[in-house]
Amino acid sequence: MGAMDISAVIITYNEEKRLEPALKSLDGIASEIIVVDSFSRDDTVRLAKKYTNRIFQRKWTNFSDQKNYANSQASNPWILSLDADERLSPELREEILRVKESEPDCYGFSMPREVFYLGKWIRHSGWYPDRKIRLFRKDKARWEGEYVHEKLVIEGKIQKLNGSIYHFTYRDISDHLDRINRFSHLGAQKLYIQRKKCRWYHLVFLPFFRFMKSYFLRAGFLDGFAGFVISALNGYSIFIRYAKLREIWKKGEKIEPFPY
Repeated sequence: MGAMDISAVIITYNEEKRLEPALKSLDGIASEIIVVDSFSRDDTVRLAKKYTNRIFQRKWTNFSDQKNYANSQASNPWILSLDADERLSPELREEILRVKESEPDCYGFSMPREVFYLGKWIRHSGWYPDRKIRLFRKDKARWEGEYVHEKLVIEGKIQKLNGSIYHFTYRDISDHLDRINRFSHLGAQKLYIQRKKCRWYHLVFLPFFRFMKSYFLRAGFLDGFAGFVISALNGYSIFIRYAKLREIWKKGEKIEPFPY
């Protein structure tokens, strides 16, 4: 056993088309792979079995809860958390192999995440560097957040790695729109639980300012057509979230969360 023993952790739901490259990128990095699946209806579990026998099926609750449960199944002190639509870049793999050689003097490592969208790598638009803490001590970290954006809370020092996580988040614009539609349910529900209301300026001004921020302040125009689409859909996602919040208040009921 080396000075730094790593368990890789992935949560899944109907990820047969994207999971295998993520698992392949972990070769030589992790001594065990933990997969927590939310009863996928495709070949996700069969594919996962090619790489690990540490597969658990668990009813979907929320992102943080699923990831914390997955972490609890890991037998090593260090955890590398990866999503099914992500993979380690060659540069990041080399960095992790180097830091594995001795016990680090920190409790976590952050790394940039680089998105491949509409045929190109996105380097602006607010999507890069998008640093995430994905390598961390199991006993010093916990995922928090009940709805859309889970956050890893670390107790202690964090160091930076330079290699990227490659993120293949959307197959195309239709997939992007579909994901916005699904996540806006959760975002609206979170606002409703916080007793927030939808005001007219949320529907008129916030989407416009979100587009301007992404396209101009965060240099989305340098990403070409992809940057324009990202910026426009960033604005749309704000609009539809608040529109659904208004709908919830009108109906007097919550929208139930569902697997991602």
